[in-house]
Amino acid sequence: MGLTLDDMIRVVIADDNDAVRYGLSVVMELCEDMELMGEAANGKEAVALCEQLHPDLVLMDLLMPKMDGVTATQVIREHFPDIQVLVLTSGVEPEMIDAAIEAGAQGCLEKHVTLEELTDAIRAAVA
Repeated sequence: MGLTLDDMIRVVIADDNDAVRYGLSVVMELCEDMELMGEAANGKEAVALCEQLHPDLVLMDLLMPKMDGVTATQVIREHFPDIQVLVLTSGVEPEMIDAAIEAGAQGCLEKHVTLEELTDAIRAAVA
């Protein structure tokens, strides 16, 4: 019994690092219940993709040009409350993580998480 399109978790990746976006896109391909809707290199692009594609979840980096992840999270959650945001970060100040959670992020993971930890967190955030 296969998954229907309605069962798929539709994901947008927002990270200014090409290698990180590529790695996360490979993870999305490996998960039969997740579909990569688009990729953003900054917070402004992430907001625009949410407006166009209405994903279920955004994997959000915090330190990005043009609009940081905290601001992008705040805008997304304000305008699209049904879109969840899961922060993926490495080595940022705890205050910035707290600000992202206050802005509406479902949670925060370090970028060096295991595949299982990442996919479990994505599924939990949209459940």
